[in-house]
Parts: sequence; structure tokens; C-alpha cells
Amino acid sequence: MLSNRYTVVIADRRTGVVRRFTIGLRPLLSVVATLVTLPVLVGFGAAWKAKTEVAHLYATQTALELENSSFRGATEALTGQIAGLQAAVSDLGGKAALDPALQSAMDKLPAIVKNRAMGGTSAATNATVAALAPGLTSPENTFGLLHDLLKGLESRLRIVSTDVDRRNALAASTPSIWPTQGWLSSGTGGRSDPFTGEADYHRGLDISADRGTPVYATADGVISQAAFAGDYGNLVVIDHQFGLETRYGHLSAFRTERGQRVKRGDLIGLVGATGRATGAHLHYEVRVNGRVLNPLQFLLNRNARSAN
Repeated sequence: MLSNRYTVVIADRRTGVVRRFTIGLRPLLSVVATLVTLPVLVGFGAAWKAKTEVAHLYATQTALELENSSFRGATEALTGQIAGLQAAVSDLGGKAALDPALQSAMDKLPAIVKNRAMGGTSAATNATVAALAPGLTSPENTFGLLHDLLKGLESRLRIVSTDVDRRNALAASTPSIWPTQGWLSSGTGGRSDPFTGEADYHRGLDISADRGTPVYATADGVISQAAFAGDYGNLVVIDHQFGLETRYGHLSAFRTERGQRVKRGDLIGLVGATGRATGAHLHYEVRVNGRVLNPLQFLLNRNARSAN
């Protein structure tokens, strides 16, 4: 049976000094076990720490990859929005171009016509970046803010585009060219009646021209009448929307029919002397909600075929 205690003798040969140490078995085994297991435990600890750090790095990498993928998707979406806005702005620039002379004619229209054409313009809410700056606490919030701002711009552009479309519709409906080629023989306003010599109010322009001279629509619209109408003789009436109407009287022939849609410069009839007329000429009127306007204030030039 092994002894529970051991004596270790250490002798110095030079001096003859002998030292003895008594050691118990259990403490000795404990020391040996500690010396053996400590490096193992340290190794296990280091390995565990390394494994934990590697797992953390993997998790961080995965999160970064997901975040990067999300940002990439958000960036692509924003890029698409910006490209769409650029296209919309470019298209809007093309639609917004308008002949200054035609714009001048539109400006002379009564306010009731312009208000009816343009309608009510919705007010867009203008949120400033300064007011939203406290929300810029993370990239996600920044992308969200940019997305919302771009959405706001898209909404505003749609409103502006609608306004431009309405303005262009009004421009197309504005009687702005001479309806035929000839010479002005009578203007709008007071005059002597050519048949009775009495004071009379002339409701339009009389443009003298040779019989059969082409007569053109002075703006876009729909033919609401193309028939004989008493003193007017053969009469064409065009509804241009927004309360605007033009009349072309004393025609020798029609070149259009009721319900037909016409554009500015389209042929609608021929000059004649039908109805109450002293000679071949075109009687031309412009009306707004039945009220007579002086056509001269809208005419751009003497050429019925002039560009829009």
C-alpha cells in the first residue's frame, strides 16, 4: 500500500548540507494535476473565446450583408424614382412650351373662361428637410425620408402636369387665327345697317372674299351646327369648350358636319353670300357663354393657315 507521505532529501555535495521535505500524496497529486490540467483549461478557454468571436463575426457579417442588400435595393428604388422624375420633368418641359402670341391671345380671354379651363389647383404640402432632420437618425430613416420626398415631388409634378394639360387645352380652344383670307369690311360694334341704313350693332367681323374662298376653324372644337340659319345663311357653329363658341355665316357650301371634331386650321366651308348678305363675305363671331366678344383681340395674323 502506498504511503500517504513522502520525504524528499536534497543534499549539497560541497557543503554536506542535507535538507528534507515531507510531502503528502494528495497535495502532490493536486499540484501535478493542476500543472497538467491548467494548460488544457487555458487552451479550452482560448478555443471557446475564439469560437465565440468567430460566431459573432459571422453573425455581424450576415447582418451587414442583409443591410447592404437592403440599402442596395433602396438605392435602386431611389434611382428608379429619380429617373422617372427626370423623364417627367423633360416631358413637362416639352408640353409647357407655348407660342408667345398664342399665350397673349389666351391672356385676353375673360376670367370666367380661364377659371373654368384651369379649375382648382390642389395645394401640395411642402415639407422642409429642416423639419424632418430630427428623423435622420439612421440610414434606414434617411432612405425613407428621401423616398417620401421623391414621392412628394412626383405628386407635385402630376399636379403641375395636369395644370399644363389644362392650359394647353385652353390654348387649343382659343380662336386665334383668321378664318379666311380677305379684307375686313366691317368690325364688331355699332354701324349702319347695310339694308335699312338704321343704327345697328354688328356682332362679329365681316371679311370680304371671293365666293368659294376656303373658311377654316380658328381653334380646336366640335361642330355643334352646320345648317341654314335665317339671316346667317349657311352657318357653322363650333363649340370650343369652356363656354367658347365661334360662328361662320353666309357660307356657300359646308365642308364639315354636325358632331365632327376639328382642329385649328381645318377646312369647314366656303365663303358665300347666303342669308342676309349684300355680297360674298364671311361673317365671323366669337362668343363666351352667349356673350359676343370682339374677335380682333384674339387674332394673331392675317393667315388662316398660321401655325398653332
